[in-house]
Amino acid sequence: MISFDEIKTISAQFALSGEVVSFTPIEEGNINGTYKITCADGADYLLQNVNTAVFRNTDILMRNVDAVCTFLGEKLKHSDCGMISLYCYPCRAGGKYHVDPLGRVWRVYNYVGNSVCYSILTSPELFYKTGRAFGTFQNLLADFPIEALGDTIPDFHNTAKRYENLLKSAERDVKGRLASCMPEFEFARARAEDTRVLTDLLAAGRLPLRVTHNDTKINNILFDADTLEPKCVVDLDTVMPGLSLYDFGDAIRSGAATAAEDETDLAKMSMSLELYEAYTKGYLSTAGESLTDLEREYLPFSAKLLTLECGIRFLTDYLDGDVYFKTKRPDHNLIRCRTQFKLVEDIESKLDRMKEIARG
Repeated sequence: MISFDEIKTISAQFALSGEVVSFTPIEEGNINGTYKITCADGADYLLQNVNTAVFRNTDILMRNVDAVCTFLGEKLKHSDCGMISLYCYPCRAGGKYHVDPLGRVWRVYNYVGNSVCYSILTSPELFYKTGRAFGTFQNLLADFPIEALGDTIPDFHNTAKRYENLLKSAERDVKGRLASCMPEFEFARARAEDTRVLTDLLAAGRLPLRVTHNDTKINNILFDADTLEPKCVVDLDTVMPGLSLYDFGDAIRSGAATAAEDETDLAKMSMSLELYEAYTKGYLSTAGESLTDLEREYLPFSAKLLTLECGIRFLTDYLDGDVYFKTKRPDHNLIRCRTQFKLVEDIESKLDRMKEIARG
């Protein structure tokens, strides 16, 4: 547990409005340590301890975050969308992050007051608004100079490489688990060609490289507490160059599924067309003008691909002995893999209708 004296000492390294007089831990989020701090003049800020075990290159991480926040901030000054951007406060000694004597990395954002965050999707309308928010994010960053960003996590959504890693893990079979998951392994192998579709289009220059968020879940949108309209896109640690389809596909995978990732009753897992339609309409209402025809065409496929990729990652980790994802039981990752592959099957059965919705 961090002390108030430590918080004051760390906060004093940043160009804030005064001395910190109180702090409150914020429990949301599983990666970074986050605190609301209040200065003597009543101004609130968000102090974060960056998890360097997850984000090992702080320079690239903070350069990406600061560049995107600055660009968004300027764009939003001339927008009537009603949203605001995060802002990275500078250190008094220069730079946008501070390393304390214990080697911990710290940063300070503006505190987005009068806002609420949802961890569970409560209605199609809320998912529509989530789509609008991420569509706005995509549209405002459409002309961002992509060469200014580095890869925080290289090949994060390179599904073809994720599949290659699965094949290598199956060949090693270090825990002797391959025999227990052959149906799942064969399911992935049967869709090997799918894993290369988007990366091949990118390599051919047919899809543009864009700023991507890479964690487009509902809990990364702050909504205005009074109007319940989208207010701010948060958790920008994984912003990096990628495809807009990665963000769209993962939003559908996580938000339109009818069961949890570790649901054991596969009959409960499907993709809600109602939720898919709500998000798609919200997303296209704000991002549509910045998307190419080919990006729009591949929106439904991206939902299938990002779900397949997630299942492949769970299966790979199961074969490797559960070294990446936290697990609560020996077959936890295999259960997760099965839910994702069941979702893939359901998406495949609904692709024609999904394409009609995306075409408007």
